[in-house]
Amino acid sequence: MPKRVIVIGSGIIGASIAYHLAKGGAEVTVLEAGETGGVATRASWAWINASWGNPESYFRLRIRSIAQWHTLQKDVPALAVDWCGGLIWDLPANELDAYAAERAKWGHPLTPVSRAEILALEPNLTTVPERAYRAPGEGMLEPLATARVLLDAARALGADVLAETPVKWLAEEHGRVVGVMTDVGVIHADETVIAAGAQTAKLLDSVGLSLAMSAPAGLLSHSKPAPRLLNGLVMTPGLHIRQTAEGRIVAGTDFAGADPEGNAEGLAADLQAKVAAMVRGAEGLGLDFHTVGYRPTPADGFPAIGRPNRKNGLYVAVTHSGVTLAPALGLFAAQELLAGTRDPLLATFSPDRSGLA
Repeated sequence: MPKRVIVIGSGIIGASIAYHLAKGGAEVTVLEAGETGGVATRASWAWINASWGNPESYFRLRIRSIAQWHTLQKDVPALAVDWCGGLIWDLPANELDAYAAERAKWGHPLTPVSRAEILALEPNLTTVPERAYRAPGEGMLEPLATARVLLDAARALGADVLAETPVKWLAEEHGRVVGVMTDVGVIHADETVIAAGAQTAKLLDSVGLSLAMSAPAGLLSHSKPAPRLLNGLVMTPGLHIRQTAEGRIVAGTDFAGADPEGNAEGLAADLQAKVAAMVRGAEGLGLDFHTVGYRPTPADGFPAIGRPNRKNGLYVAVTHSGVTLAPALGLFAAQELLAGTRDPLLATFSPDRSGLA
């Protein structure tokens, strides 16, 4: 008999978990409080990378997930990932060199590039350094569209996806989580997966569990659409930019975006002014809109994946780096829930580790 699994949250991580569970033969129901695609996902800068993130255990997880993105693209042809690579000079030169040396030691070298090579890759940049690094093999995607493609793929395998269905609390019997309470009553399941981002701690609290985490705000500006001005991701001091498939330049003070501090409109306008100064051809675009995303982040900054407090019937998947990690976390969660095998790459990312529980 198929295992019944509820996935709370339809952002990119929840969508990936739902897809991998359905592919593994589970009877899956995805519950989303609002529109499908979640909250944090739609406000992500959407960089798939391993050139950011220490220590080595985290780097290895990210490398594995990049490989899983390629597998997913073969399995789900509607997925659109642009493996454009990125240019990086957002650290002082000595720190950037040390960072590149560390990545080389770990088997993922960054490529040094000269000013002329930078301009050959991105001819519309107006200000570039004498040298920088390129991160080959990394990419970007459109986060909301990607989550919805994965949800569609899960549906095609028999999953139910219920939007506008908030979960009030987790249902528990005799110490085991047996499903969730919604406006229409309890929905029962053999396993319940919390992939609800910033709502994770609140849901855990409903069964007496705690997870130390935060959800810092990050603002991104989105220009009006333009013809192709950028070819890849560009990470400079105080300004990270990429151009979407529909031509908008998305910018943040870094890839996560800055705290709007009560002045979202002003910060977005400042970002757009920096874009206009940095990218030739962007001078007249203007700001179309801005987004503020709330990044679900365990207290130590690293993913929390697994059964909190070894609670039967319950599984948690919460991390800030959802776009990079979604494929691997979906695969690993499905393997653990359906076959009882925990991937060694998750060894240091238990939700019960010191400082979180």
